[in-house]
Amino acid sequence: MNIDMINEAAIRIKGHARRTPMLTSPFVDEIAGRRVLLKCEALQHTGSFKFRGGWSMVSTLTPQQLKAGVIAFSSGNHAQGVAYAAKMHGAPATIVMPADAPKIKIENTRALGAKVVLYDRATEDRDEIGARLAGNELTLIKPYDEPLVIAGQGTTGLEIAEQAAELDVEKADVLVNCGGGGLTSGIALALEEKAPKMCVRPVEPVGFDDVARSLKAGEIKANEQLSGSICDAIITPQPGDITFPILKHLCGEGLVVPEEDCLRAMAVAFARLKVVLEPGGATALAAALYHGDKIQGDAVIAVATGGNVDAPMFQTALSKYGS
Repeated sequence: MNIDMINEAAIRIKGHARRTPMLTSPFVDEIAGRRVLLKCEALQHTGSFKFRGGWSMVSTLTPQQLKAGVIAFSSGNHAQGVAYAAKMHGAPATIVMPADAPKIKIENTRALGAKVVLYDRATEDRDEIGARLAGNELTLIKPYDEPLVIAGQGTTGLEIAEQAAELDVEKADVLVNCGGGGLTSGIALALEEKAPKMCVRPVEPVGFDDVARSLKAGEIKANEQLSGSICDAIITPQPGDITFPILKHLCGEGLVVPEEDCLRAMAVAFARLKVVLEPGGATALAAALYHGDKIQGDAVIAVATGGNVDAPMFQTALSKYGS
């Protein structure tokens, strides 16, 4: 993995992925006690940054590979990103999803034309299911441990560097909601080249902090459980074999936030920025707002990675913490 692959991905996705906005609000700054810049990947196609990686890889497939189709496993955002990219290329898509994924993510994936195969994430191995279904015909698009996917996600980092410069921010902690590390490692690689004074910090929910623990230990650590968090979008077994060495080399200390802070951050994003976030897409903002003692500098950049939230969950956030 290197910056050249990210630059090449940026060329492939130009005109297809959105250049998502970097939003600010004095009300949000006041809560955080410093300037907050929110990179709104929740406004990307399919409601998350995952479209970038999906398009990045699907766009490299041969006509024969496209005709055979693609397969992916995902709790929902990667599923939709790959399904939409495949649809735009005229390729059939099969998506392996946990049965407890938010209903909206399952329905949206099917609406994009993909065949959805559900599994029990507590008792079944999604990698095994995906490999079995793929056979020798379908192209497997992994959610994070795939260089072409990481390269696509890394284009977010190129935009962050450009937009931060436009807002006169040269040095800041960049907080990224982190599951397997595809987005986090991609952004870290991009910023190492384009904005070297910035420090990428992975953010995870309490009880599912495998990346933070892995960084602290210097080796990959796994989560003890794989379900039970409202932050489903960023719950993975452990950091990827490709992503972790990048995280270890380039990232700062991981941050861990309670789920209640994610709900609070969702309410703030809606009230002050008019942005809809899902819990897993709000962990970085939660860290910026409520865990400032662990952040350095006068400004912080938080990546809002996804907004695919079921109505009941969103109502819970607004009813408990909305103003």
